[in-house]
Amino acid sequence: MNRLRELRKEQELTLRKLGNIINTSNQNISNWEVGRSNPNIKYLIVLADYFNVSIDYLVGRSDVR
Repeated sequence: MNRLRELRKEQELTLRKLGNIINTSNQNISNWEVGRSNPNIKYLIVLADYFNVSIDYLVGRSDVR
């Protein structure tokens, strides 16, 4: 999920800081960013809400935030 990395960098968040914010490990976020695994719907909703974007934008289905 390249968009997750882009959004995280825009907010100047470390993996650890974002993990603390959404209550998951920095390793999970790293795995999501490099495509080793995908967040479940619960985390997609939390991430989309936190970054104020749609889930479609987050997963690359839309270019409209």
